[in-house]
Amino acid sequence: MKTVVVGLGVQGQKRLAVAADQAVATVDPVVSSADFQSIQEVPLATYDAACVCVPDQEKLPILRYLLGHQKHVLVEKPLLVERAGIEELIQLSRANRVTCYTAYNHRFEPHIVGLKRILAENSLGQIYLVRFFYGNGTARDVRNSPWRDQGLGVCSDLGSHMLDLTLFLFGPLDGPGEVWRLDRFENQAPDHVLFGFHGHPVVEMEAMMISWRNTFGLDVYGELGSAHVQCLCKWGPSTLTVRKRIFPSGRPLEMITPLEQAEQADPTWKCEHEYFLELCHTGASNLENDLWIQEKISQLAQTMNRF
Repeated sequence: MKTVVVGLGVQGQKRLAVAADQAVATVDPVVSSADFQSIQEVPLATYDAACVCVPDQEKLPILRYLLGHQKHVLVEKPLLVERAGIEELIQLSRANRVTCYTAYNHRFEPHIVGLKRILAENSLGQIYLVRFFYGNGTARDVRNSPWRDQGLGVCSDLGSHMLDLTLFLFGPLDGPGEVWRLDRFENQAPDHVLFGFHGHPVVEMEAMMISWRNTFGLDVYGELGSAHVQCLCKWGPSTLTVRKRIFPSGRPLEMITPLEQAEQADPTWKCEHEYFLELCHTGASNLENDLWIQEKISQLAQTMNRF
């Protein structure tokens, strides 16, 4: 699959690395080493697909162009355009029989895959409560960026990852979410947010850019036990802990699966690229997921006004 990488920032460099010899051209208007400054300059006959790694406001016109010219597309998350824009992309993808895939690489985390299997087996019983924590130390990087310190900040950046994992693991949540706390400690846009959803299960999510040690945690509490993912594998060590409830009470039986960083240094980018290539053979897309994520973030944005 001959691939063009559009945008040579941090994510674009990662996509370029996993595309390897499939990458036939790069596009970036400011990076001098790029082969082209715009996607329209790349001869259409030279490529089949594109990885689009550009700022949010630039995504929609590039995706329209690529899908309209029957090119498969992987676009970096989040795809937070208006609902009408996403629906337009769905129609373009279907009409031209090409894939439009929004990338959320955390679905390919080994312990997230393991948790998905545990939930499918229903070994935790009814799920009562889910808690996410996602923190990194990028506040200064974001503030110094010419385009990142704006809009919804960490709510859309890291929050979209947590929403996608919720969709992947538990399916769509009913009802709108609510922001419970919002802070701008160093940035103009929010760099800390706490929000959640009341329902079945109850879901709580916290994200921040002031966690100087990058941290990820996911706790799932159910009727028959609990499961806990601690840390992403790229930050290692990462563990998946499963606890079996003792009735009526007592210390649970516990099984811990560790994953040292040296064992498997972030396989998610390669796994996701291979998944994207499989989708390209069928023309399948995941844009319906973006409709749900965009809806939930829009609802959350409406509750931010009081902060």
